[in-house]
Amino acid sequence: MSRSASSRANRRGEPPPSPEPLPSPAVDSHTHFDIAVGGEDREPTDAEVDEAIAAAVAVGVPRLVQVGVDVASSRWSAALADRHPNVLAAVALHPNEAGAGGATEAALAEIDRLAALPRVRAVGETGLDRYRTGPEGWAAQEASFRAHIDIAKRHGVALVIHDRDAHDEVLRVLDDEGAPEHTVFHCFSGDAGFARACIERGHVLSFAGTVTFSSAGALREAAALTPLDQLLVETDAPFLTPVPLRGRPNSARLVPHTVRALAEVTGTDLEQLCGVLTATAERVFGPWG
Repeated sequence: MSRSASSRANRRGEPPPSPEPLPSPAVDSHTHFDIAVGGEDREPTDAEVDEAIAAAVAVGVPRLVQVGVDVASSRWSAALADRHPNVLAAVALHPNEAGAGGATEAALAEIDRLAALPRVRAVGETGLDRYRTGPEGWAAQEASFRAHIDIAKRHGVALVIHDRDAHDEVLRVLDDEGAPEHTVFHCFSGDAGFARACIERGHVLSFAGTVTFSSAGALREAAALTPLDQLLVETDAPFLTPVPLRGRPNSARLVPHTVRALAEVTGTDLEQLCGVLTATAERVFGPWG
């Protein structure tokens, strides 16, 4: 999706206040500072991004993964991670970008080049989207997904998956290709049965603000059965703002709302959960320092 379309859809209302800080550091494993902090037709300044990162650090979120969705945002993500010690990067062509013809040989070659950089620790978000892309784009999506899996495996980095209305197809492709050692289902959206299928394969499930929605009972069941060492948390900012702030812009500093919800859902002490989330993130993405 384009930066302008994303911004129009999600930069609405006044930014909400920061939550109470977490008792121990946690991680936002998937965020989009370029969209969340920038405007509809501009990239944010370094000062604006640094301010947003500082706000996340102030509530106990000192580790963040900035995620690209096309060549331009992937380059931007890699550059941010290179200059900022709190940030690691993921680079990829989003499946909707691929379905629209964006996964050209040149674009995939650039993702391959970026994936070799020392602070790029994941290839993503890639995967399949059967919601926004129609059947005419599915073959291109799958070809791009397979290419991204290969890039992640060759560079020894994690794979971050976007899966929308494509659970069985995503697992089919992963099983065909052989998943990388660390495979993360970003913004996990399946039920308990799909969660079990992913967990059995050793994949990591990352939960966003959707787990706080009143309609998300099946998602909370999935989170409750996920082993803590296969669990991550994210904002996907500026999308998926958690309750009680739905309808207002999301940001990395709001991830404590989702961490607290996951502590309740999993029956885990909040401080213990923060420690496990950090350990899992460092296992998947490597050290931030």
